[in-house]
Amino acid sequence: MRLVECVPNFSEGENKTTIDAIAAAIEGTEGAYLLDVDPGKDTNRTVVTFVADYGVVVDAAFNAIRTAARLIDMSKHTGAHARMGATDVCPFVPVRGVTMDDCVKLANELGKRVGDELGIPVYLYEHAAKTEERRNLASIRSGEYEGLSEKLADPNWKPDYGPAEFNAKSGATVIGAREFLIAYNVNLNTRDRKLANDIALSIREGGRAKRDENGKFVRDADGTIVKVAGTLKACKAVGWYIEEYKQAQVSINLVDYHITPPHLAFDEVKRQAEQRGMRVTGSELVGLIPLEAVLDAGRHYLTLQGKSTGVPETDLIETAVKSLGLSDITPFDPKQKIIEYRVAEETVLADSTVRSFIDETSVDSPVPGGGSVAALMGSLACALGSMVANLTAGKKGYEEVDEEMKTVAAKAQMLKDAFLRAVDDDSKAFDKVMDAMRLPRKTEDDQRHREQMIEKATKEAVEVPLSVLKRCGEAVELIEVVAKKGNENSISDAGVAALALRSAAAGAELNVLINLPGLSDKSYIEKTRRETTGVCERVNGRCMAIFEHVLDCLGQS
Repeated sequence: MRLVECVPNFSEGENKTTIDAIAAAIEGTEGAYLLDVDPGKDTNRTVVTFVADYGVVVDAAFNAIRTAARLIDMSKHTGAHARMGATDVCPFVPVRGVTMDDCVKLANELGKRVGDELGIPVYLYEHAAKTEERRNLASIRSGEYEGLSEKLADPNWKPDYGPAEFNAKSGATVIGAREFLIAYNVNLNTRDRKLANDIALSIREGGRAKRDENGKFVRDADGTIVKVAGTLKACKAVGWYIEEYKQAQVSINLVDYHITPPHLAFDEVKRQAEQRGMRVTGSELVGLIPLEAVLDAGRHYLTLQGKSTGVPETDLIETAVKSLGLSDITPFDPKQKIIEYRVAEETVLADSTVRSFIDETSVDSPVPGGGSVAALMGSLACALGSMVANLTAGKKGYEEVDEEMKTVAAKAQMLKDAFLRAVDDDSKAFDKVMDAMRLPRKTEDDQRHREQMIEKATKEAVEVPLSVLKRCGEAVELIEVVAKKGNENSISDAGVAALALRSAAAGAELNVLINLPGLSDKSYIEKTRRETTGVCERVNGRCMAIFEHVLDCLGQS
């Protein structure tokens, strides 16, 4: 799934019927997952968080905006928070398999729909902004709803989409694309808010006011106070005291975790705290976090320990949670706090026991079948490859290949997980073909729709084993490395990995070929057939070469 987060803010924080209707509009969009609805009475504003597949996220957002336009009357709205529309702001955030450029495209697509179909003026901001002066949300929202009529009359503030006319009921909407914001608090062994805030001033990108030797603010030629930047980029921070916890925290907003991830912020707060005679006791995640950020933290701390990062995903998460002290205040549940886990599809086969998987395969049901077994073989091959690499890294006599083996182990783990996902994906693809076959065909429209759905489902049934085959092409390179440079005491494991991978590739090829005749797209069939044969031949040849090498090393050639 290509995953996008969307965080629309609506100008209603009290009317539960309206808030529930907006949430229902999102939940009613297939492929959208509502994660959080956070109403504020004083601000009279509700922040909604949902994630959706790239292909449906615009539909879900539009459905919510349309509902808000119908139920919220801005001419009667009051609230403490700055606002200019019924749907005040609606950013798209890349989560997985999606780029910022993709989110900019989504913002433009949604903006056009809102402007054309709902008659609401739309401004684009952040990465989607068409001019530099519109990047900042505060600049666009200046004057708020009350000043919107005058703003729309100014040619410099012509909306990016929709009419340059005041919509008294709905106001205007700001749509954009931004990075994922991680709200993250670091806990200190003190109740002193000032000490926590002193750290915040030292780390945040905006920094603190510069003072001269007399303690007075230093100003530039225009009289503006000069700021000394903090140590962390893309970081906002403040210090506060939490009565509930009986301790102070450095409260941090990481506005681009690719620039400053949580683990670097944690380490920097820890360094700053120690300079002031304090200790960090742990940290707290507010809201959700992308899986990537957690895995990167796990890799970071394993690397500091000189350990291989080529370990299962669960081990990386456990390392991150313990190293960051994420359970210091309340237990950290990855299934609830990691965004991808909140919306993960059920993986019945991959999560089953070995015996139950084999038993299920053995009965008179077409799934799991050869495609799932082929994917499992690929996963087993990569697991063995990672094992050999980890048994080599850090061992005496293998110092020259230490870093290479750690890299191989990490790559093998990622491929292992991808193969595992395909175990269930293959069975789901088969089920979709069967569902399409069962569609009604009473009328000509029914028949056309059925044929289209069968074609679509069959292509997916081809693409899953084809992706398995392509990953075999990546995996064989790793198996070659561990067979030739890995721990000689595990060379037989490298040989088994090669044979398992050969079977995975051959099995994937068969599952591609058996589905191709069910398609009508001749050019796709020929292209896929050539690609499948070529990749399988290369993988087979290299796997057999590895096997022969292993036999030679064992004195059996």
